[in-house]
Amino acid sequence: MDSLTLERYARVLVWGMKAARREPLAPGAVILVRADLGAVDLACAVQRELMRQEMHAVVRLMPPSTLERGFYEEAQDRHLAFRVPGDQELFQNLDGLISLLAPDSNTHLRGIAPAKIAAMARTRKYLRDIMETREAQGVFGWTLCLMPTDALARDAGLSPEEYEAEIVRAAYLDDADPVARWEATYRQAQRVKAWLNALDLVRVQVRSASMDLTVGIGALRQWIGVTGHNIPSFELFLSPDCRETRGVYYADQPSYRSGNLVRGVTLQFEDGRCVAVRAEEGEEFVRSQLAMDEGASRLGEFSLTDKRFSPIRRFMAHTLFDENFGGEHGNCHIAVGASYSDTYAGDPHELTAQRRAELGFNDSALHWDLVNTEPKTVIGTRRNGEQVLVYENGMFACELDG
Repeated sequence: MDSLTLERYARVLVWGMKAARREPLAPGAVILVRADLGAVDLACAVQRELMRQEMHAVVRLMPPSTLERGFYEEAQDRHLAFRVPGDQELFQNLDGLISLLAPDSNTHLRGIAPAKIAAMARTRKYLRDIMETREAQGVFGWTLCLMPTDALARDAGLSPEEYEAEIVRAAYLDDADPVARWEATYRQAQRVKAWLNALDLVRVQVRSASMDLTVGIGALRQWIGVTGHNIPSFELFLSPDCRETRGVYYADQPSYRSGNLVRGVTLQFEDGRCVAVRAEEGEEFVRSQLAMDEGASRLGEFSLTDKRFSPIRRFMAHTLFDENFGGEHGNCHIAVGASYSDTYAGDPHELTAQRRAELGFNDSALHWDLVNTEPKTVIGTRRNGEQVLVYENGMFACELDG
C-alpha cells in the first residue's frame, strides 16, 4: 500500500480502537500494537498516529509461519504451558490493542497435532480473560485489520492487486475521509441494532437449503456490531444462551484456522451442545477443536450481515473479511466457543463468572466463526409469542435510513 493509504488505515484503526471503548482515552494511554512482519509499514503509520494523539505505542512483532511451525514441532507439554513473564503485568495495564494481521501462510500448521494447538490456546486464554474484564470495566478497547499478502491472495484465488483492492474498498481507504465514512456506517448500524433489540426476541430459527437451526437468545442480551472492533466490520451479532441451541448448521464457506483448512462443515446440536460433526475436508481437525474444552462444542455467537451494509463480495481466505461477506445473499455465521460479554444488556460490572454461567454465556479457549452464505430466512419468536421476520434475501427486515 502507498503511504497515503497506510496513513488513512492508521487513522481508521485508532478511531476503531477508541470507538470500541466505553470510556474516552486520556493522554498517556498505553496501546499494544501487535503486528505480523508483513504489516510493519502499517505498524509504523499506527505508531506515528498514536504518538500524535499523545499515546504510548508498545509494538510487538508476531512470529512468521516458519517460527510458529518450528515451535509446535519441538514443543513439549512444558513449552505449551509456559506463560511469558511480564505478559500478565502488561495486559493488566493496557488501555487498548490494535492487531495488524498479515499472515504469510494459511496452512503452515497442517500435520501438527491438533492437541498441541488446543493446549496453547488454553494457556493463552488468561490474557484474553484480562482483556475481557478490562473491556467490561470500560477501560480497554481493541480493533484489528488485515494487510494483503501473496499467501492470502493465492488462497482466495485473486491476484495480489485484486486482493489489495478488496481491502481498500471494504475499509473505505479509497475515501478522502474514511473515518467519516465509518462514523456514518456506525450511526446507520445503531438504528438497525435498536430495531433488533426492540423486537425482544427469545429465539430465532434459521432455515436454508442445508440447515435448520434454532438458537435461544437468552435473558439480558443485546445485538451489537459495527463498534470499531474490527476493520472492516458489518455484522450484527449477539452471544446466545449456549444451552438452548438445537438443529443443524452448515458452513458452506471454507475456513482457515490455526494453519488448517476445513470445508463443508455440518454441525448438529442438541440441548446446546454439538453432538455430531461432518466435514468435506478437515473433519478430524474440526472434532479436535470442538473437544478443546467444556465450552468448545457450544455456541458463543450468532451473527447476521446485511448485504446493504457490506461491500465484501469475494471470498478472502480470512475470517475477518469472510464473516462480513455481503455478496448476493448476505451471510449468517455462528462461533463455537467463547461468548462476548459486551452483548450483555445489563450493568457489565454485575457480569461475574457466576452470573455469566447462570445466564448461559459460554466460556471456552476457542472462538471459531463458521460462515453460511446461502439464501436463508430468519424467523424470530418474541417474548409475547408473536413470530416476526428478522432477515430474508440477505437483508434485515427493516429499512435502512440515511
